[in-house]
Amino acid sequence: MENIPEDISVRLGELSERLSANAADEEALIERGRLHWALGHRSEAINDYLAAQKLNPEGKAKELLKATYEILNFYHKDLYNP
Repeated sequence: MENIPEDISVRLGELSERLSANAADEEALIERGRLHWALGHRSEAINDYLAAQKLNPEGKAKELLKATYEILNFYHKDLYNP
């Protein structure tokens, strides 16, 4: 079992409950995505960002996805070719 700080675990639960009641809550999706990203749960974060972007294609999630993909696609040739 992963060691997640209690306050983050509680907040993730609250956000998930909020989204169960209203799946179109863009702010909750973005906040939950940010928490997942901070915990290293990359795929969960991307899924939340994609769901938020589907609700609002020009919203905050668009920039978060762009930054996420830039981080994941980063390649530094000197790190791989000493």
